[in-house]
Amino acid sequence: MENVNAKLPPAPGFIKVSSEQLPRLSPEKRSALIRKGNELYNQGKLADAQRIFLTARYSDGLIRLGEQYRKKQRPLEAFRMFWQAGDSARSDAMIEKMAGVVRHWLHESSEE
Repeated sequence: MENVNAKLPPAPGFIKVSSEQLPRLSPEKRSALIRKGNELYNQGKLADAQRIFLTARYSDGLIRLGEQYRKKQRPLEAFRMFWQAGDSARSDAMIEKMAGVVRHWLHESSEE
């Protein structure tokens, strides 16, 4: 029997996790992409900068994006950027905070 769910696209709002590897970039190409991403970031074009930083695997840019998303009250996108950047200190802190929220909700629902 065929898995029907395998054909469905990911639901909006969920973090897409992919096992496919991005092709390796030459140092020159990576540097050019990072410069362009920084330019877009400075212009406030965060979505465009994000695509470039993810492609270039530029962790410093991803962390800066995460901080911007956190300031803009977009915690899931901030978490995703910290996670992609490999910043375990920031992502672990956000996981603890999210777990605390869930604990609070569970505690509230058990009192009803």
